[in-house]
Amino acid sequence: MTTEDLSGMGPLVARLGRAGQRLRHADRGRPWVLDTAVVLVIFLLFCLPDLLHAVGAIGGDGDGDGPRHFRLAFTRLPVAGMLALQAGLLLPLLWRRRAPAAAFGAVTGVFVLQWSLGAALRADVALFVALYSLTLHGRLRQLPWASAVAAGALGLVAARVSVAMPVWDALFFLLSTATAALALGLVIRIRRAQLAGLRDRAARLEIERDQRGRLAVAAERARVAREMHDIVGHNLSVIITLADAGAYAGTTAPERGKEALHLIGDTGRQALGELRRVLGVLREADGTAAEPELSPQPALGDIGALCEAVRAAGLEVVYRTAGDIDALDGGVQLTVYRIVQEALTNSLKHAGAGARAHLAIVLEDSRVIITVQDSGPPAAAGRPRTANEEGHGLVGMRERAALYGGQVSASPAGAGWTVRADLDLTPQDGAR
Repeated sequence: MTTEDLSGMGPLVARLGRAGQRLRHADRGRPWVLDTAVVLVIFLLFCLPDLLHAVGAIGGDGDGDGPRHFRLAFTRLPVAGMLALQAGLLLPLLWRRRAPAAAFGAVTGVFVLQWSLGAALRADVALFVALYSLTLHGRLRQLPWASAVAAGALGLVAARVSVAMPVWDALFFLLSTATAALALGLVIRIRRAQLAGLRDRAARLEIERDQRGRLAVAAERARVAREMHDIVGHNLSVIITLADAGAYAGTTAPERGKEALHLIGDTGRQALGELRRVLGVLREADGTAAEPELSPQPALGDIGALCEAVRAAGLEVVYRTAGDIDALDGGVQLTVYRIVQEALTNSLKHAGAGARAHLAIVLEDSRVIITVQDSGPPAAAGRPRTANEEGHGLVGMRERAALYGGQVSASPAGAGWTVRADLDLTPQDGAR
């Protein structure tokens, strides 16, 4: 609990809370100070009156306290003996927090010795302080035997005072006091454990929050990387193919070369616009910078324009659909578009101009099946692809398909290559 939390609980409670916090901070730095202060307070409140009675400073000869039959039941101790027993009762309390079991044992031993001699001292309160300290700072498995030892020692006291009061009344008073010390130690111990648990939970939640933030950043970076790979990879493949075709046609058919240059410009502008859209959402808009121009993400309706761009680069595309694919939600449509874009880009890159690709998008119940099969490069145009040529594009397609419980496979098909993606649109269990 901080100082700000205490300020709303009243001035007195706030002052007490701040004093307690300062005391705890000081105790962590110098623990012996508090233990010594406890011993001094007990000495002043309980030991000093017995010493003053013993020397006759209070009550005349020291026999004036209580009824005569009660006074005669106890042994009068000399000042030196009284000081020795008081020291034996109080000094072990200096280790009540560092070695609570040893301190309790030492105090109990002196306590039993004192009552075996028939002496009564106010410093016997040290037994209850030691029991409280053992409950608060010691091991919980030590409490049963400590309670039994304390009960036995208090039974000895009840037997000694039986001349003045009934044994059961004395036992009730003494055991009630011991139970109060034990209960107080348990309550404070449980409270401290709860506070420690809350602090630990708050620390874990803070760590988890930071981890979630880092995971979100990593996921966003991966998403942007996939988008940029799809955009740059596809459009650069088209541009390179058009540039090669334009260079070849520049000497034989200048009009076709000029058309290729126009297509290169259109494709470059389209790629630049898409890159600006992807990168624009990453910029933090401030008061001086204009908002980025945003446009909708591509959908299935844009696949026709995609096929036209690929055809212009020299790859013949045959496109067909089955089912009501336009009813798919935007996320599924973007995933299908990117998978088709990457598959056609690979066909254009490896099969090259003059090849043919068959594209099919089929919606069957809750599944979307995408198939892209090309005829492969023309004879002697290049070596066929092998199954080991698996780049970032295929990995990206698989990651996109995995978002919808789908799979992507790529394998040779004759002289060409077939890419097949199967997306499962069935709602996951527990989805809301």
